Amino acid sequence: MFNAKVKSEVLKGIIDVTSPLVNEVKFNITNKGISLRAVDPAHVAMVDLHVNSKAFEEYKAENMELGIDMNKLGGIMRLSSSGDTVSLEFDDESNRLIVKIGNLVRRMGLIDTAGMPDPKMPNLDLPGKVIIRASELNQGVRASEAVSDHLALTINKDNFELCAEGDTDTVNLKLPKDLLIELNASSKCRSLFSIDYFSNMIKSIKGEDPITIMLGNDNPTRVEFDIADKKGHVTYLLAPRIESD
Repeated sequence: MFNAKVKSEVLKGIIDVTSPLVNEVKFNITNKGISLRAVDPAHVAMVDLHVNSKAFEEYKAENMELGIDMNKLGGIMRLSSSGDTVSLEFDDESNRLIVKIGNLVRRMGLIDTAGMPDPKMPNLDLPGKVIIRASELNQGVRASEAVSDHLALTINKDNFELCAEGDTDTVNLKLPKDLLIELNASSKCRSLFSIDYFSNMIKSIKGEDPITIMLGNDNPTRVEFDIADKKGHVTYLLAPRIESD
């Protein structure tokens, strides 16, 4: 059994953080909420998402797995308006998810979850940590997209730096410790990442919302933030691009 009602913004938030990386995902449903963990087809990035049942207007569920095509669900949700309540119901007989928005009903076929992997979250020891406002980070990433396909992130004990170098142009964003929400680094940490992946990971977070970035040297980065009015949490892992000499 799965029967829930949720504001469209919450469901769109789940789609926004998942669909840029993966199209087909396995929703793990329990009476406490919804979770998913998936790796993109190129094995460059992982998304781990948890949304508490308290994020829903109504929520009744038993333990189950639902294989969801995020492109289909995203297409349905584009028909909803801000403030709409969306009804979700699993129909066991037809193996479909019934999505209702106002008077509109979509019966969506589900994907067989038998072949879907259950990726493990690696335990990374990343010595650098920064918590930054989304608006600051988004500004630096948007500027970087115009000059390069990769960016370097650096954390040291005094500041956080984002840098992108193209053939002719460069972009640099340096934020001292007093302009950051939090900064912890015992030594300098620097890694290089794909701008496309990094931009997709953070673009759904707006304004003054905090984003946590964990960094090492030529290590994956761990990026975390809350969604659904702090009733949901997202963790991304992104593999580094190794610089050639």
